[in-house]
Amino acid sequence: MASKENPSVNKNCPVSATIRLIGGKYKALLLWHLTGQTLRFNQLHRLVPEATPKMLTQQLRELEEDGLISRTVYPVVPPRVDYSLTALGESLFPILEAMYRWGSALMQDEGLTPACTMTDSYSTTKKEQEDCPSCSCHARSKS
Repeated sequence: MASKENPSVNKNCPVSATIRLIGGKYKALLLWHLTGQTLRFNQLHRLVPEATPKMLTQQLRELEEDGLISRTVYPVVPPRVDYSLTALGESLFPILEAMYRWGSALMQDEGLTPACTMTDSYSTTKKEQEDCPSCSCHARSKS
């Protein structure tokens, strides 16, 4: 695993193994946004604007080194680089969806109204997806 190792983490724990892969500051968000689609660096940066370009690059490199995303470079000018989930990255969708549902319930418990509702974006085509205007996640905006 390319992610930085924490010597105090139990290497035989399945939860620790998962956290080592997706526990970076923006990794889960990047994986969530890449679910079911291919995006370029600038698109990802717009979806996660609080990440500096340096941090975004670092997180994407670690995800690629860990086999969760693929990076495709096209030999064109200006350079074009696409990011997408690998099969291993796609296998994280149930975990990311559970995080979405848990976060939505937490927000409701705190009296907040989630800006969007979950849809089965993973099984829809990109053409059928409607991104939430508030956070651009793969969920439908509440009307």
